Parts: sequence; structure tokens; C-alpha cells
Amino acid sequence: MLLRGVALLAGCYIIGQIIGESLGHYLGINNNVGGVGFAMLLLIISQNELEKRNLFHVEMGEGVMFWSKMYIPVIVAMSSIQNVRVAFNNGILALLAGILPVAICLLFMPILSKSTND
Repeated sequence: MLLRGVALLAGCYIIGQIIGESLGHYLGINNNVGGVGFAMLLLIISQNELEKRNLFHVEMGEGVMFWSKMYIPVIVAMSSIQNVRVAFNNGILALLAGILPVAICLLFMPILSKSTND
């Protein structure tokens, strides 16, 4: 069962990479566009479907969790480094597109934390 969880994760990753590469090619970009994100969506959808059909066992979850604890953060970190490198090469607009949303979110954090009922 552990291997089935790892196989599910690997299958979702491969399909996500294919979708990301295809989308990048379609958009005229020679890079993967959202492959890891598509893989995560596929994993969530497939896991939910398997749970609805009582086919997702605890051992399969352990296989998925094993790699999600090790591999997925590494891939996301590698993707973020690549995006920063591209942003520096493409100018200030790309940097602002990344920095401004983060700054706005940080500004709204105190307001959101005050609005909770904790």
C-alpha cells in the first residue's frame, strides 16, 4: 500500500509536469508553467476521489505523506529560485509583481488578526 501512495504521487507529478510543459509551449514560453501546482491539484482531486470510493487506505496516505514531507518542498524551493532568477533577468516589473502582493498581504495581517474572535 505504501508503494501505491508513492505511485499515486509520482503519477500526479508526471502528469502535472506534462501539463505545465504543454501550457508553457502553448503560451510560447520555453519553461514549465505551473507543473508542480497542477500536480498538487491532481493529487488532491485523486485522493478525494479515492477516499469517496473507500479505495484510499491509511498506508497509501503514508506513502503520499512520506514524499510530501521530503520532495515537494524541495521542488517548490527550486521553482521559486528559478522564478526569482527570471524576474531579475526580466526587469523591475517582474520583481514588483512578486513583491507588491506580499507587501499588501503583510499590511493586511494586523487587520485580519484583529478581526478574529480568538
